[in-house]
Parts: sequence; structure tokens; C-alpha cells
Amino acid sequence: MYANVRAKIPEEKGKVTRKKINGTTYIYYQIDRVYNPEKKYSIPKSTPIGKICEDDPSMMIPNERYLTFFPEADLPDVKKSAYRSACLRVGTYMVLRRIIAQYHLDELMSELIGKDSGLFLDIAVYTIIAENNAGQYYPDYAYNHPLFTDKMKMYSDSKVSDFIGSIKKSQSVEFLNKWNKNRDHREKIYISYDSTNKNCQAGDVDFVEIGHAKDDQNKPVLNYSIAYDRNNREPLFYEMYPGSIVDVSQLQYMLEKTSGYGYRRVGFILDRGYFSKENIRYMDKCGYDFVIMMKGMKKYASDLVMKNKGSFEESRSHSIRYYKVSGTTVKGKLFPSDEKDRYFHIYYNERKRTAEREQLEEKIDRMATYLANQEGKTQYECPSAFCHYFDPIYHVQGDEKTFMFARERQDVIDSEIKLCGYFIIITSEKMSAEEALDLYKSRDGSEKLFRGDKSYLGNKSFRVHGSESVNNKIFIEFVALIIRNRFYTYLKEQMRKSEKKENFMTVPAALRELEKIEMIRQTDGNYRLDHAVTATQKEILKAFDMTERNIREQAIGINQKLQMIDQIKGDNDNGQTKYID
Repeated sequence: MYANVRAKIPEEKGKVTRKKINGTTYIYYQIDRVYNPEKKYSIPKSTPIGKICEDDPSMMIPNERYLTFFPEADLPDVKKSAYRSACLRVGTYMVLRRIIAQYHLDELMSELIGKDSGLFLDIAVYTIIAENNAGQYYPDYAYNHPLFTDKMKMYSDSKVSDFIGSIKKSQSVEFLNKWNKNRDHREKIYISYDSTNKNCQAGDVDFVEIGHAKDDQNKPVLNYSIAYDRNNREPLFYEMYPGSIVDVSQLQYMLEKTSGYGYRRVGFILDRGYFSKENIRYMDKCGYDFVIMMKGMKKYASDLVMKNKGSFEESRSHSIRYYKVSGTTVKGKLFPSDEKDRYFHIYYNERKRTAEREQLEEKIDRMATYLANQEGKTQYECPSAFCHYFDPIYHVQGDEKTFMFARERQDVIDSEIKLCGYFIIITSEKMSAEEALDLYKSRDGSEKLFRGDKSYLGNKSFRVHGSESVNNKIFIEFVALIIRNRFYTYLKEQMRKSEKKENFMTVPAALRELEKIEMIRQTDGNYRLDHAVTATQKEILKAFDMTERNIREQAIGINQKLQMIDQIKGDNDNGQTKYID
């Protein structure tokens, strides 16, 4: 459908194209580029936004999508009623607005960002609801949702891009300072610290380097870490560092930042990637306690397991029922020069044993099959990884060396089988095996942040230009994670209260369900709720201490605001959009 008005053809180099179909020239706007791995180049993805006027090739007749991408365009005949959808998705917005108010994020952003603070929050909420961080899709989101911007003003993707680029690093630094200033510094807290890396398809980004990409895409990466307060279930701060820097090396810098934010009584929950003698010593020096998974089954770990094997696995007094494991605790030194006693919590899991043994046997079977196919080959050298499990047998005659066969090293294999199902957690503080495991398992909170980040916020990679844009996108993303994590925490608490694990109480499912709460614009120009809140939606709303009455009251408020902003009453034939085919 086309508006009965004319508009200037947008002048955006490379994004606006023309296509002639059956004698009519249509204007297309590029909204994305999709990489084709087979052709090894990106293919533009465009959508029609109008058609060229027959009597003036510089002008066009826009369609309903034109104002989605160019909301600031001056089209008086259609803008009042057409620039915003007749059907607004309001449910998720209402809930997230409540979380934003509880954290005073609106006030904090207003103080830091100024007049564009509403746009900052809109972009953050957009990444949560749309599960995407691509700026070119933001106009679609803005068209269908209430907004935090002043007068609910909608902006084009180019404005969004310009805004993201305009954020100063000092603003993100100040946000983290103020955010952490208001966190709990009195009681001892355990911080779960974890990291991931992001592929960065960018131009001039000075800290993006070829590193150890966790998804193995052989692309430049940057590292991204989050500190998460396990006690209060909140993300505390984030940091970025070049992709070539390993997690172990960065930990010491993070510990110094923790002190700088005012945290004194702190313990850290770390995965095996941070296990090193240097990190342990540094945490001791700073006076930080730690809970850390022991890295691998090296000799010291395997000796600990074998020494205690058979003393606790079958004992009910050592059973940790919640996690379906058995555990025991022994005291000892972590390394020969260690000056402190550590607490080694040894665990056994029957299911883990079965799975690990099967994985080990399958690996050895694959190796054996491969080695069998090499029999009789000259100048073949058995790889060192294979030699751990096999003794290669060669026939040497003169300068010629022929691989004959490989013999399994039964003693090595049997030793590893005996260790299947066991793992060790080390703590600096004296505690039970159950307490240590409970603390370590609380890392689920930070892991879910990363999972939410990559899976649900659309942030697996960055397509930006310049270091500032990357910094700023991660800043917005972190604020989005604060909001989303609180959303997740409320849902989890409600499930615990109801003692039910409903499939609609996951974050993605709850978001989809709340998005179904809609307001529609009727012929009198007023927006009204389309229907009553469903039983499923009521259950989700309980998690946020909200009721159907809250929804109705907020809906009235949104409509009143839109009435005031757009002056719908009396305009454009009682608010109806003037379109012609």
C-alpha cells in the first residue's frame, strides 16, 4: 500500500537502489548484508520502500515501510497516524520498564547520557525483546513498541548508528563506577567471573586480534569478561581485552579492578581456565578467597582420587542428593612451595563415570581404526597424542622405516578408566564438599549471562567500524544483560515458589508470551488492550508482582501519552491511516 503523498528519494550511498519491474521503478532500501560462505561474499538484503514518481525521477511515492526506516521524514498527510503501528506490543515493555525503574537505570542514564538516554534504553530493551543487536532492524522494533525516548520519538537506523558512535568511553566508565557504588559492599560476596570471546567483523578496532576463539572460526576476536555477584545475583562489571590475551593472564587485572570498585570482603568462583600457580598466589596476596575447579586429572589430582577412592562413593553420609553426587573433603598443599592448607573436595558421579568411559573408549576405538589404516606405510610417524594410548611398532631396514601396527597401552587406559566420574574443586576456606559444590554451581548465573548474550541478544559477533563503536555496543549490551538477568531471576524465584517448572517460564518463552499483550488503535484514535490477559500471562506477571490490573492501568497511561504526543483525535479521518493501493 502506498501513501497518497510524495517524498524525496533518500540519499544514502550504497543503501538505496532502484529496480524496474513491469515498467514501474521501485526504490529498495538495504537493511542487512548476509554472508554467503559458498560464494565467500556478502549478499545485500533489501526491502521496497516506495516507487518513483512518473513525472519526477527525484521523487517517490512511499509505502508503509518508508516511515519505518525514515521516521524523521516530514510527511504531514500521513505521519500523525501512520508513523506508529496500529498494533503496539506492550507486555514486555511494561515488565522491563518496571525492572528499569527498580534499578533506577532511567535516572542513571539520564544523568550520564543526557537527552538521548531514552534512546539508549530503547536500544538495550530492543536487544532483549528482538534478540538482536543489529541497528538496521531497530526501526521495525520502534514501529511496533512503546518507547523510552522523549515523546516516544522514533529514530532511523542511521540515527541509531550515529548515537552509538557518539557515546564516550568516559560515560561507560562512569556508569560502572556508579553502578558498583550502589552495590552491597558490607557483607562478604562471592563473585563468579567468567569470560567469552566475540568474533569481530570490523574495520579499525585496535584491540581485536587473532586469538583463541571458543567457537573456532579462525576470525579476529576480542575477549569479554563479566563479574557476577553470586549472593545478590547481579552482574557487577565487565571488561574487554585483546583476543590474544588468555583468561589466566587477565585475572590479576580484574582482581585489582574489584578492589577499585570498593569490594573488600570478596571470594571468587572460577572455572578451570583460571587454574594456575600464579593466580592462586596473587589471590592469596590480595586476601581473596576462592572456589576453583581443578584443571584436568594431572598426577597430583589422580593421586588424590586414587588415595580416597572407595572411601566415600557408597556411603550415604557422603551423598549430596541435590546434585546426585558423592563427595568428601581432604586438606593439603596445592603445590610443593604452597604455604597454606587448601581444601580439596573430591566428587564422584555415576552418570559422569558412564559418559566419560564411553567417550574414552570411543576415542581409543577411533585411534585404533586410524592406526590400522596406516599399517604397512613407510615413513609414517605415530602422533604423540596417539602414543599416549598406543605403542607403535616399526620395522626398520636400512633407511626405510615401515609402520607395522600399534599395541594398546592397557595400563594407561585402565588408569584413566579408574578416574572416570571423578572431579575436584579446591577452596581456600574450610567448608564441606556440599557447600563447595553449591558455591561452584552458582556459576550458572554468570554462564546464563553469556548464554543469553550470545544466544538471545544477538551478540555472537560485532559488525561495526572502529574501537569506539565496539566499546559502546558492549556498554549497551551490559545494561541489557543487567535487565535481562533480573528478568531471569524473577522467573526463577516464581518457579521456586510455585514448585513448578513450566516451559513458559524460561526467558525466551516468557518474552514471546508477554509480546502477545497488545494495544490496538481504533477508529476514535485511542489505543486499547486487544483482549484480557491470559492465564499463562498472569502466571508470568506474578513473577514481577504484577497483575492484570497493573497492565490495564499502564495501558491507559500509554494511550494518554500517545494522545498527547500525536494529537490523534480529530486528525486524518478519526485516526485512520490515509493509504491507497
